[in-house]
Amino acid sequence: MKTQHTSLFIISMIVVMLLPFTSHAQNDDKKSTVDTLVYKQNYGIRLGGDIGKIARSLIDKDYTGFEINGDYRLTKNLYIAGELGTEERNVITEFLDVTSTGSYFKAGIDYNTYTNWLDMQNMIYTGFRVGVSSFSQQLNEFTVYNTNQYWNAPFSENSSEEYDGLSAIWAELIIGIKAELFTNLYGGLNIQIKSMLSQEQPEDFENLYVPGFNRTYDSGRFGLGFGYTISYLIPIYKKDKTVVVETDDN
Repeated sequence: MKTQHTSLFIISMIVVMLLPFTSHAQNDDKKSTVDTLVYKQNYGIRLGGDIGKIARSLIDKDYTGFEINGDYRLTKNLYIAGELGTEERNVITEFLDVTSTGSYFKAGIDYNTYTNWLDMQNMIYTGFRVGVSSFSQQLNEFTVYNTNQYWNAPFSENSSEEYDGLSAIWAELIIGIKAELFTNLYGGLNIQIKSMLSQEQPEDFENLYVPGFNRTYDSGRFGLGFGYTISYLIPIYKKDKTVVVETDDN
């Protein structure tokens, strides 16, 4: 009888000692494995236009503008980008009525900070541009202001003097998004923070508007712009994108 109890005790101890190993083996069985999936991503030229400028041209009688834009994907997140456009803007202040007309070109880079899932190619990006503009200023009307209004009241005079051959150079920081609406078709919006580097101005007054840079204020260096774009990606070649996926083993 004593021998039987001893045998049962030994068996019980063996079972208790083996339980951790059994549990560990079960946990090992439940460990996840790492799989890799490979997707093809398009690399190519994306071309489009600024629909915001087109819409503004239709509703604002003092503005006419058109812009085409494009980018080319160099690496996974880096793009060469640029814009080319024309603008005509009539600006009326308390003392001046001026029409600015000209064209501009901007070039730089965009960097995508967004990590896409699987084969998606959306963008949340920051970028940098250098812009140049060639334009003219048409002085339509000006008002002469006399500080001694008791003797001479301000008076306005019509004018048709044109100042052409003007130019400007600026830099801008751009922040924006681009989302794939349909296959290879993208909608986007962006904001541009601009800093004027140099500009040529008429002899008798300052530039009120520079095509591509937008409105200027009291000789200030800084400007602001917005863009609403539609663009289409023209695929040239494809690269593999490897995605790591963890799966649980049953």
